[in-house]
Amino acid sequence: MDYIQYLRSMVGKSKVMMVVAGAFVFDEDNRLLLQQRSDTGQWGLPGGFMEFDETVQDTARREVFEETGLYLGKLELFGIYSGKDHEKIFPNGDEVAKVQIIFTCKEFSGELVRENSESIQNDFFKLNELPKELFTDHKQFFNDYFSDIERPVIK
Repeated sequence: MDYIQYLRSMVGKSKVMMVVAGAFVFDEDNRLLLQQRSDTGQWGLPGGFMEFDETVQDTARREVFEETGLYLGKLELFGIYSGKDHEKIFPNGDEVAKVQIIFTCKEFSGELVRENSESIQNDFFKLNELPKELFTDHKQFFNDYFSDIERPVIK
């Protein structure tokens, strides 16, 4: 049983705080890796919820690998996001208050998995040619990435 299932078995659908980690992953041509999510069809950063005994870096690395097949190298902190703007009610009624840690990564190995159960498609995009349908929950990350805001971003 993973942590989310374990927690939900005790609290049901009540609001809980969850840690999420993901990454802006860039290839050698400075193209950004995006995942077209199977749950919404929108494009976003690979990442997901932390499990017991993981660091936030471990979480980002595991989630990116599970969703894309890539092993991340050096991670740099991009931002930490929390507060009311990062609360969500999932379609099944589960409520969460997310603490989201986003990294940047320019070092990776492995072969990109184009699709799996969590991803309709994974691909690299030029920064000026990103898909229009960006994942709603990640729009703030993209806005901050393309702004001159001081980094790491703490919101």
